Amino acid sequence: MKPVQGSAASEERLSSGVLGSVDITFMVLAVAAPMAIVVATMPLAFAFGNGVGVAGAYLLSGIAITLFALGYVKIIPLIRNAGAFYAIVSASFGKVAGLGSAYVALISYVGLCSATLGALSYFATDILHSLGMTSVHWGVVALVSIGALALLSWFRIDFTAKLLAIALGAEVLAILLLDFAIIVQEGFIAPSIVFAPAAVFGPGLGVAAIYAFNSVIGFEATAIYQEEARNPSITVPRATYAAIAIVSTFYIFTAYSFTVAEGTAVGAAAAEDPGHFVFGLASRYLGNWAEIAISALVVTSAFAAILGLFNNSSRYVYALARDRILPSSLARTRAVNGAPFAAGLPIIAILVVTVSSFALAGLDPLLSLTTALTGFGSVGLMLLLCVTSFAIPVFFLHHNARLTVQTALPILGGVMLAVGSGLSVLNYPLLTGTDSAFINSLPILLPIIFAAGAVQATWLKRNRPESYGRIGLSRPVV
Repeated sequence: MKPVQGSAASEERLSSGVLGSVDITFMVLAVAAPMAIVVATMPLAFAFGNGVGVAGAYLLSGIAITLFALGYVKIIPLIRNAGAFYAIVSASFGKVAGLGSAYVALISYVGLCSATLGALSYFATDILHSLGMTSVHWGVVALVSIGALALLSWFRIDFTAKLLAIALGAEVLAILLLDFAIIVQEGFIAPSIVFAPAAVFGPGLGVAAIYAFNSVIGFEATAIYQEEARNPSITVPRATYAAIAIVSTFYIFTAYSFTVAEGTAVGAAAAEDPGHFVFGLASRYLGNWAEIAISALVVTSAFAAILGLFNNSSRYVYALARDRILPSSLARTRAVNGAPFAAGLPIIAILVVTVSSFALAGLDPLLSLTTALTGFGSVGLMLLLCVTSFAIPVFFLHHNARLTVQTALPILGGVMLAVGSGLSVLNYPLLTGTDSAFINSLPILLPIIFAAGAVQATWLKRNRPESYGRIGLSRPVV
């Protein structure tokens, strides 16, 4: 089966052959933001979820995303497009659904980028204030961070990958050091206790599953970078499996270690102060220096995630502009290194407007900006993961290919992801952490955004059939 191809002008080509499996793996893991997951959301899973069984909830989410990946890596070589969800849904369910999915993916990535920028600004400003620089406003920190994004978008993607590798390595090593310190000082507890069905499927699993399933979003980004990968048919599957294996094992082992530290009372311990739960463990098992180090690494982890989310967003803009859905000028790349700098400009503008609006309104970056958009972006990407899981077998059936175990298993993964998505929507206030009716109603925008893309695609079909035919098909000829 040959990949569906389109064409692209030379000034609209991404730099090909510059990313290896390791580069892509680090970029995807940076978006997953393991430090933020461990520090911010894992304690909530312990506090309000199934307590001792939290590690099992992360195991279930790992199984779901692995089932998805089995078919995902099979379809990637056949649909080469920087807009991953966009192209796959277009090829499986039609261009109308594809364009709707593209806008949901783009807005979700930008929303998560804005939310993470709010968290970075909050924690960075807190550190600066503790150092005596009390006059520094969080809005200034945010704008400086956006400036750094704009600068980095000018460079070739492999330069960004190296920066993300350094940041990611530091945060993962810090948490693993804490994990091993706990195990060395406390010993092991029987895995049969932590992973016992009674513990995993006990009261609170639904709440724990919300945080566990939201921790696996971002792995679809391996396909976003396939046009810039070396030998993508090999490097992208490797990066996909490596990212899933690394982060799933990391979350499961860390949840297990925290359970070792607190025993069967881990839920109650986390509930006392979820925001400082991990910092307290770091101080107890490693010393005060570790608490300070993790505080600093939360900031670098947040910037790494912002950079990864910005790259994902800009490549969706690039893919849509190359297909002439958005203005073609946004598909321009730098001739010297293939960086899609033009596609990043509207993302930069949106981030500046968002941050400035919240700052001028005197709102708190963490309690307002981050709270409002984290759940919104997460739910959007989870729903798209679910849709894409079902799109994979449909694609192979449409192309008269026999379904194999590998291409059919995503259906099971899709069912599991659908359960996780449903739990997230039904318990949305747990994701946002607020009682604000406005913030908790934001998911209503997702079907509206999808409908806007579907309406545009329908209009293009009637009035600009050539542009309609390009939806989801463009691919640079190298």
